[in-house]
Amino acid sequence: MSSTAERSLAAAERWQVDVGYPDLDAVLSDDTIDVVHVCTPNHLHVGQAVAALRAGKHVVCEKPLATTAADAQLLVDAAESAGRIVTVPFVYRYHPMVRELRARIAAGGFGAWHLLHGSYLQDWLLSPESTSWRVDPAAGGASRAFADIGSHWFDLVEWVAGVRVAELLAETTTTVADRPRVGGPTYGNGAPSDAARVTVTTEDALAVVGRTTEGVLVSVTVSQVSAGRKNRLWFELDGAHASAVFDQELPESLWLGRPDRTETLVRDPSVNSPEAARLSVVPAGHPQGYPERFENFVKDTYAAVRGNHPEGLPTVGDGLRSARLIDAVMASAAQRAWTPVDDASPTDEPTDDLTEEHAGHLR
Repeated sequence: MSSTAERSLAAAERWQVDVGYPDLDAVLSDDTIDVVHVCTPNHLHVGQAVAALRAGKHVVCEKPLATTAADAQLLVDAAESAGRIVTVPFVYRYHPMVRELRARIAAGGFGAWHLLHGSYLQDWLLSPESTSWRVDPAAGGASRAFADIGSHWFDLVEWVAGVRVAELLAETTTTVADRPRVGGPTYGNGAPSDAARVTVTTEDALAVVGRTTEGVLVSVTVSQVSAGRKNRLWFELDGAHASAVFDQELPESLWLGRPDRTETLVRDPSVNSPEAARLSVVPAGHPQGYPERFENFVKDTYAAVRGNHPEGLPTVGDGLRSARLIDAVMASAAQRAWTPVDDASPTDEPTDDLTEEHAGHLR
């Protein structure tokens, strides 16, 4: 189902599937459909996902779940009432080398965390002529850069390192004062030169400093206006005994550091951890990357629908956690003050665990 009946039919023909649905009601009334994927602009997520849950469907809902944490909580409650699975595509968890790093942390050897830091940089909004529905707070929400990509960084680092950020200090900046009023696709080529312009109120970039529940310092820079950076999600975890780096633009490897040596570990399912091997869909030496993350995420979602419990599947509870982080970032930036992150327990039970070495908090 697309934004119009005509576009739905065109998509069905392009994808070689039998049905192009005219509207959401037609989707929800079809008893042959088990799972609905909500991939619409952010302000539509809650209404459409709740409607699908009430129709008895399981849901994959793009992040952010909602434009506020309060609305995200409504979706959590609806999922619990319906007894249906809701997953959220925090798909960077599905790089095999991310799983390899998490397994090595669980096995010990890094020591207590000293510092967690990194960045997520893009350049698709560098030009003042570039725009998208994401720029409009009515469609995308009050936060743009953090809700869109910073949320991925925090989900990944919290999940891999086994920590929770308890409080944070955020500073945002809007480097392009106005953009074309017309919308458009993400990573589009810009608007017509004669398009009317509108003042930008969502952030182009930000910096966040935080402390975990154990007092570990966390820092990240997030930008959608960094020239030449297409999709650089990068983080470093520095422990008392060892450090590790993951760069999603180089997803086939990990950098591991100790005081006496460093090494680059490459993906090889024959020697990697069981979870890394499970998510390796091609042999060593055959590059695996961006598309396979989504394939593995959807595969695990459908396994959960069938009653299984795949490790690391990001669910509606993780989406709620992210929404609370977004609210805290925006509140901190507005008040220019340290702000606590609401950390009421999500409804989901954890499906996995880490060693006590890092006092992890898993969702």
